[in-house]
Amino acid sequence: MGEMSQNKFLSATELPDAIDSEEDLEELLSRPPTWLPELLRTVEGDIMFLGIGGKVGPTIARMAKRAAPSKRIIGVARFSERGLRERLQSWDLETIKCDLLERESVGALPDVANIVYMAGKKFGTGEDPSFAWAMNTYVPTIVAERFKSSRIVAFSTLCVYGFAPIAGGGWDESVQPEPTGDYPTSCVGRERMFSYFSRKHNTPGRLIRLNYAIDMRYGVLHDIANWVRTGTPIPIGTAYASVIWQGDSNAQILGALAHATTPTSPLNVGGAEHMSVRLAAMEFGRRFGKEPIFEGEERLTGWYNNTLAAQRLYGYPVVPLAKLIDWVANWVAKDLPSLNKPTHYEERGGHF
Repeated sequence: MGEMSQNKFLSATELPDAIDSEEDLEELLSRPPTWLPELLRTVEGDIMFLGIGGKVGPTIARMAKRAAPSKRIIGVARFSERGLRERLQSWDLETIKCDLLERESVGALPDVANIVYMAGKKFGTGEDPSFAWAMNTYVPTIVAERFKSSRIVAFSTLCVYGFAPIAGGGWDESVQPEPTGDYPTSCVGRERMFSYFSRKHNTPGRLIRLNYAIDMRYGVLHDIANWVRTGTPIPIGTAYASVIWQGDSNAQILGALAHATTPTSPLNVGGAEHMSVRLAAMEFGRRFGKEPIFEGEERLTGWYNNTLAAQRLYGYPVVPLAKLIDWVANWVAKDLPSLNKPTHYEERGGHF
């Protein structure tokens, strides 16, 4: 893909044929679409990311700085990953070390007009549900009280919904949550805490019910491609999934700062269509010269929601599904780095 300008915008007409390094991947993931800088100019104040140390944090914060270079962009985390803090600082981001479970430490954070809340616990919830509940409900309480005068955009998940029939196109934001399992239920708790304090203090915000974001190193497509390549049977019970390029979801989440509501309200962020798992597997099989192996039967329901509200705000995602499949096929075929973190998108009991 070659060296890219730090000021370049994400454009559907200038997408690379392949991504061949983590450096190029992270540059592309953090490249803002053309509409984002203008939208962020309407948002007063700086931006602080709480829980920046996860999979999405570094690239969304870097995108914020590229789209709004005059704003202070601050990343907050425990920074247990070696080298992360230095990498963020190399992108002109400020960093603060803080354990969000400690109320006094959160109280000592600076007043910032815009908060993007990313902290949470998903994988391993079954091993220690109490810790997941603390991260997903107690920490939001601390943050919502501390930053009651800020604008708060908080990450949530599509798993807060109950299963939707495929034929109906999925649930929209008016559908009430019906979670199954500790992780989805605790995520509803996170939403309820932010909603409660938003109503109590008139704090503007949005609750981002994020579908499956795609990074070459992990994601639904990465899972399926690996199964095809290794001859591993693909569970087909979850027959469809909503996938979106992580750079597109990053931009939509940042854009939600300009579309905050009082009280806070949910916004589904995901692909414009529901991707067929069978279709994706067959496409990977064609590229790898292997016949996919499927197990189980396709079910008529799953975690499907529609993203029409986000499409009305932002238009279609810049990166189409076909390009995502091409990029992941190339990445997996070349044995490029993996985070070794399966999404478990096929899970139907809410156990992560």
